[in-house]
Amino acid sequence: MERILRRTKLARALTRRRRCARLLRWEPKDEERRRFYAAFVGPGDLCFDVGANLGNRTKVFLALGARVVAVEPQEECLEVLRAVYGSDSRIVLEDRALAREEGVGELLVSDAHTLTSMSPAWIGAVRQSGRFGTYGWDEVRRVGTTTLDRLIETHGIPAFVKIDVEGFEEQVVRGLSRPVRALSLEFTPEFAPSTFACIDHLASLGPLTLNYTLGESAELALEDWVGAGVLREELEKLLGDATVFGDVYVRFG
Repeated sequence: MERILRRTKLARALTRRRRCARLLRWEPKDEERRRFYAAFVGPGDLCFDVGANLGNRTKVFLALGARVVAVEPQEECLEVLRAVYGSDSRIVLEDRALAREEGVGELLVSDAHTLTSMSPAWIGAVRQSGRFGTYGWDEVRRVGTTTLDRLIETHGIPAFVKIDVEGFEEQVVRGLSRPVRALSLEFTPEFAPSTFACIDHLASLGPLTLNYTLGESAELALEDWVGAGVLREELEKLLGDATVFGDVYVRFG
């Protein structure tokens, strides 16, 4: 019954209004992120926000003076992004998902919008580990998919690509056939083989160095940027720990 009530028009409208108000506020966490991402993004740069969700990274990239292509397949999130940024010429909203190739995919919609995923294997892993054992993914939606390569053809080469797609990162990364200046991708230790496959593919595109962050920390974990082998060793130390997560950062060149 509670789930049904959340889906009424009035409930959705109130939720959308609350989310828009939060996106429009500049909070201490936003300022932390602005300082962190300034190492990757500057005025006039192009950023791809893949898995934009409710825009908490998009607004930071815009604050840094960047242009943003925000990619998000969840209609509930798109409604918020359109309401706040629909008339902003610095942002393009792509209402689809990214994958290895263009076509149509299945979006597994979660009770929590931040956990919606296109990876059944990731959902199985985080349920089994207990990380998200109490959540459900009971709704399936068909969504259009495109690739990083096609986004680049359409919008240009980005200075930075943020990828946060709940376990579908490998399929997104495999849709990229050329290096970009920098990118990030989320990882969870119980799904580490997929993260390692992402790193291997990116390493095949050109010379790179890597670092990582833990949780929502706006601070790199390693003092120095390292090669793929060293980064893999660092992440392997986290295997079996279902309480941590983070993002891998990659610089090409």
